[in-house]
Amino acid sequence: MKKQKNKMPTFVSEDEEATWWASAEGRAFIKRQSAGGIPEKQSGSPLVAKLNRTSSVQIALRLPAPDVAKAREIAEQKGIGYETLLKMLVHEGLRREARRQ
Repeated sequence: MKKQKNKMPTFVSEDEEATWWASAEGRAFIKRQSAGGIPEKQSGSPLVAKLNRTSSVQIALRLPAPDVAKAREIAEQKGIGYETLLKMLVHEGLRREARRQ
């Protein structure tokens, strides 16, 4: 990972990116960006952008209310929408399961 002051770092893998966004440094970056500390426009997370570019199929999925509440809480801490968080978690879980096989 290449660090640049006030710019989003370059990541070698999605796992490295996810770890960085979950770290105190990643959260501080989001706070600086929200506060206007970064004047140039940022495109956001490459992982989220990649997920949004792929064609998607709308589904109805019933989840227990406490799971949805926890997803909203975590997503708020990360500064993303809870549906985006859930999509990222499903994507990562599927990748992990595929590697096990």
